[in-house]
Amino acid sequence: MPDAREERIQRGATFGVMLVAALVGIVFVTVGTARVPSSAHGVDRLTTFVEVDPPTTTAAASTTVAAGTPTTTAPAATTTTTTGGADPGALPQTDERPSASGATFAAGVEGLWEAVKQDKPELGYPFFFPKGAYLQVKDISDPAGDYQNRLIANFDQDVHDLHAQLGANAANAKFVGIDVPGDQAVFVQPGEEYNKGSYWRVYGTTLQYQVDGQTGSFPVTSLISWRGQWYVVHLGTIR
Repeated sequence: MPDAREERIQRGATFGVMLVAALVGIVFVTVGTARVPSSAHGVDRLTTFVEVDPPTTTAAASTTVAAGTPTTTAPAATTTTTTGGADPGALPQTDERPSASGATFAAGVEGLWEAVKQDKPELGYPFFFPKGAYLQVKDISDPAGDYQNRLIANFDQDVHDLHAQLGANAANAKFVGIDVPGDQAVFVQPGEEYNKGSYWRVYGTTLQYQVDGQTGSFPVTSLISWRGQWYVVHLGTIR
């Protein structure tokens, strides 16, 4: 029969075992366990995990795009009033009165002269009224067809005729100058000349040249404006 001292030791050990078991049970309930196989030794190890609330984030503003639709970034709006390498005809008209001066005008006249001198109409196209502008300004059934089949076709033919006028020594012809009667320019309003837009227009411009010691000239019958710049619309007879 155990004495009192041994009985107290046994009761203390039993109480300690029960306390440890109770504490382990509490940990299992409040925290939780998961057994994850160890990839290194193939032995289960005890991993403790605690559920944590996800971090709070602010969603960025976005646009919903249908599946299969490419996402693009819209280009910034253009506010340039000169060509700057862009198509001036794609920009809206202004009522700025044009001047027969400046780098853009000089380059246009030079291109027109080279078109005639070399018999290459395409060299003069940058100085010809832009197609996009014509589509904006003309109130007719087929402005695109009229532009290509009448205006450009006539310009091409006029360039060929004027080149022939220079004669056999056209390659030696020299540009002398151009006279634009700007004081006679008028502002054409919407509703006039089959237009839904407006522009400045001047008749009677002449381009002077020299060839074989002789001075000659040819008409640039009609110039009209787009965004403050003059452009050819009729080189020879208006037709």
